Amino acid sequence: MWVIGVLSVAIPVVVAILLFMPAKLELGASWATMLPGLNAVMNSSTALALIAGLIFIKRKNIMAHRLSMMTAFVLGSIFLVSYVLYHSTMEGTKFGDIDHDGIVSATELAAAGFLRNVYFFVLISHILLAIVVVPLVLLAFYFALSNKIERHKKIVKYTYPVWLYVSITGVLVYLMISPYYPWS
Repeated sequence: MWVIGVLSVAIPVVVAILLFMPAKLELGASWATMLPGLNAVMNSSTALALIAGLIFIKRKNIMAHRLSMMTAFVLGSIFLVSYVLYHSTMEGTKFGDIDHDGIVSATELAAAGFLRNVYFFVLISHILLAIVVVPLVLLAFYFALSNKIERHKKIVKYTYPVWLYVSITGVLVYLMISPYYPWS
């Protein structure tokens, strides 16, 4: 349980540090431009694995459920590494910044319109729930792997919808911000 506590704090702190550090890591970052698209694929695949896991457990196919949930966990873990790599090597992209100068001008703001507010709502809810879902997922897996099935069932009532929301909104965030990437 202490490992879950440490990871639940460490992961969001490390991600925040990497997002807001003034200098980006020099890792030959041109390859990192492919990571947002890869992340969207991983988030989509995670969502599909979660849905499959729900279907399998409803049909009492425990082995297929476990495989689906382990797949979602692995994909989510790979996503997290990829996300950290991307944000530690590339500058952030601003929604509406058509000319890629790092500033959203009044003209660009007007062009983005109401969609900019929708984007920020989806993004903020995604980020906040992504922080919350880390300990929930870790606890759900701990209870499942330690055969504490009743505790597992209780926590997944909250974990599952949050994790699915985070996976789906991750894809939506990508689809909404991708037109503003300097390389797109």
